[in-house]
Amino acid sequence: MSALFNFHSFLTVILLGICACTYFKMQFPAILDQKTGFRGFFWKAARIGERLSPWVAAGCFMMGVSIIFF
Repeated sequence: MSALFNFHSFLTVILLGICACTYFKMQFPAILDQKTGFRGFFWKAARIGERLSPWVAAGCFMMGVSIIFF
């Protein structure tokens, strides 16, 4: 089933995308300098990961627990 139709998979993809964008912005800041267009979406995801990092980390932890046990 596609991640678009399964809510659990959709949340996993979103959380992994936010974490990946934040990591790439920290390692290679020149890649995500553009704030508009297609790369602007990834810049916004990285900004969410930077500003809401405790909440994103808690979401990743809860998602990992739910994947392991459910």
